[in-house]
Amino acid sequence: MNPDSTPPPRSGGPGDPPRPKRRERYSGRNPRKFSEKYKEHAPERYGDDVAKVLASGKTPAGMHRPILVREILEALQLSPGAVVVDCTLGYGGHARELLQAVVPGGRVIGLDVDPIEQPRTVERLRAAGFGPDVFVPVRRNFAGLSQVLAEQGIEGVDGLLADLGVSSMQLDDPARGFTFKEDGPLDLRLNPNKPPSAAEWLARASVDDLTTALADNADEPDAALLASAMVVAGQQEPITRTGRLTQVIREALRSTGRRGDREGENACIRRVFQALRIEVNDEFGVLESLLRSLPFCLKPGGRVAILTFHSGEDRRVKKAFQEGLRSGVYASIAEDVIRPGSEELRANPRSAPAKLRWAVRT
Repeated sequence: MNPDSTPPPRSGGPGDPPRPKRRERYSGRNPRKFSEKYKEHAPERYGDDVAKVLASGKTPAGMHRPILVREILEALQLSPGAVVVDCTLGYGGHARELLQAVVPGGRVIGLDVDPIEQPRTVERLRAAGFGPDVFVPVRRNFAGLSQVLAEQGIEGVDGLLADLGVSSMQLDDPARGFTFKEDGPLDLRLNPNKPPSAAEWLARASVDDLTTALADNADEPDAALLASAMVVAGQQEPITRTGRLTQVIREALRSTGRRGDREGENACIRRVFQALRIEVNDEFGVLESLLRSLPFCLKPGGRVAILTFHSGEDRRVKKAFQEGLRSGVYASIAEDVIRPGSEELRANPRSAPAKLRWAVRT
């Protein structure tokens, strides 16, 4: 060493800048937990990785893939200058397509009750160039659509979309309580600020309440059995976690002698979670309010498209559209339900239960 040279300072001593924190590594080849999937949570940094997830037919964590986009645009027949409502803003995938169809001169009113995801979606759409003149976000439930339009000074809109599915970023995040795949709080609320949570509702529910909810909201064939098991388990210890509820359901099913049918158990668990989610968010009541006010929110010739994901929703939409056609409120309605094609099903398996219906105002 040159005696005149000074050796480089060693890091880690007093006064040295802190070393940069190493990026957390996955355990195993692929991450399993929602919180570990940092690449999927940052598509702007890890675009190639997100593209691989999409190409594999999966939905990246924290994202949502819009369903039946082409079919919805065909149903709504939008043009520049049109005013449209997206009743369920979600991740903003449908809203982005609606915005591109109505500019220049048009507007999209985006409704959503989720205080966690809505600001993120607004930020994404603003970053995409859709300013306040064309995109108007409103933190409101679509049951109050007529009031929202009155506040915006709009007498009627040219088009309306309601995607009634739960967004993937809500389903996948265990902290929201929509999934049984990871343990989390039993919440299930679209708006976590509005009580009750699923755990609170479950603590008050009787066997009859639960049986009715499971049968009406999810067509659950074992409604009475599961309702009794859940109430008994809740009396022993309140069911406040998704993991505990999942365990109670599995034990109740296995008590009947049905063993080894893991897929059947999982399907039953999904139905129970669906039924509780519909109950705590009053999803059927909200939908019925929308269907009653809908004709009065559309301009003459205005068009509506509604995307449903289970039979209870679809029955209500179908009946309302048929009654509207008979009474002359609607000039035409979809003759048959529209479903995702084979290509979309391969690219996005979560689209499988989707059903689209449309109607045109007289």
